[in-house]
Amino acid sequence: MKMAVSQILPLIFVILITLIFIFRQKSKNSIKPSSSSTQLPKSYPIFGTYFAASANKHRRLEWFTELLQNSPTATFVINHLIGPRQIITANPDVVRHILSSNFCNYQKGESIRVNLTDFLGDGIFCADGKSWKFQRQISSYEFNNKSLRKFVETVVDSELNDRLLPFLSAAADRGSGNGKILDLQDLLQRFAFDNICKIAFGYDPAYLLPSLPESKFAVAFDEATKISGERSVALIPLLWKIKRFIGIGSQRDLAVFVSEVRNFAMTIIKEKNKELAEKSSLESVDLLSRFLSTGHSNEKFVTDIVISFILAGRDTTSAALTCKEVRNDDVLPCGTAVRKGEKVTYHPYAMGRMESIWGKDWAEYRPERWLEWEEKTEKWRFVGRDPYSYPVFQAGPRICLGKEMAFLQMKRVVAGVMRRFEVVSAVEEGVEPVFMAYLTSKMKGGFPVMIKERLDT
Repeated sequence: MKMAVSQILPLIFVILITLIFIFRQKSKNSIKPSSSSTQLPKSYPIFGTYFAASANKHRRLEWFTELLQNSPTATFVINHLIGPRQIITANPDVVRHILSSNFCNYQKGESIRVNLTDFLGDGIFCADGKSWKFQRQISSYEFNNKSLRKFVETVVDSELNDRLLPFLSAAADRGSGNGKILDLQDLLQRFAFDNICKIAFGYDPAYLLPSLPESKFAVAFDEATKISGERSVALIPLLWKIKRFIGIGSQRDLAVFVSEVRNFAMTIIKEKNKELAEKSSLESVDLLSRFLSTGHSNEKFVTDIVISFILAGRDTTSAALTCKEVRNDDVLPCGTAVRKGEKVTYHPYAMGRMESIWGKDWAEYRPERWLEWEEKTEKWRFVGRDPYSYPVFQAGPRICLGKEMAFLQMKRVVAGVMRRFEVVSAVEEGVEPVFMAYLTSKMKGGFPVMIKERLDT
């Protein structure tokens, strides 16, 4: 096998260089970007912005944010080593354009399907056209059902009161200085995983027990998410495709993890189908039971949908899922011309750090920026931003179906925890958290904290 690989790689290299040359020549004859298009990263013939991207691969989010902050249009262009250009933006007008006003021209596209289909199948994150509309329609119906919302409340309250709060209480410092340092990120991920599995499958993985057990399904899901996300940011995608073809390294591991996730999901679906056949109707109100009860019996279809919901419900999704492929030549509101087949990515992380959106004090922790005093009621009123300036739940036709469910969980957890405990960061002084983004986002090394019982409760 090693000999075969060593023989084929030179051939692949020759083909790669040839394709790059052909593509660059073709690009020169295509429509030209307008003069207002900002190409901030240093770009070279053939190699494009590869060297700049490679130098910043371990701080990709920060690098993109700096480029967007320094761009007059909050937009810049990446020329890849091979393949079409990618336009990165933090411009609310551009976000509105691609997510709403010209929505039909900006789809998920083939590249995201190639990256994610092994894991997510034909689920809603990868779907376009009729498939997306169908999944969106049936999912929207279920998410707007009052009984599902009530079920979500019950699940969240149960996980909060029976698991999270008792766990924090057992580890809390009650003034004696003997409190334990906990990884709050890990606890909240366990909390979210238990919740979404109950809501999606009607299955309790019991991931947030006092022993903090390992869950084979959770670990497999985590690793599949990580490796799939790495595909999306690969500087030379051909390399992971070769690994997948040969069956080595991370791509071999991905196949194993995906198999574990899908086999687990299939087992639960078969059990639910069996229950449905025996009872004619399911007593459960989880999403899987609802789909099966309404005639959606194709196991792969239902598995793809449920796995996508678990991905969305257990973590904050990252910029890897905000990439759109251009169907027809267009000009963005910022003046950047885009060609058919190119990719446009809006960057929520950077948009939270733009002076043009939030003002000069964007870096300050100032909750009152979200509040407005009402003289009539003499109370503070929450004032939200439009979803195109703050697209953390996307916007337009693809706006997140689980938005209200996410707010429900956050409010319940914050109110429940802060009422009883003081959460104190245990991060070493001067150490800045490292933000990691694959398909989902998290802090490298977790978030160590000390929990202190409030004496006035």
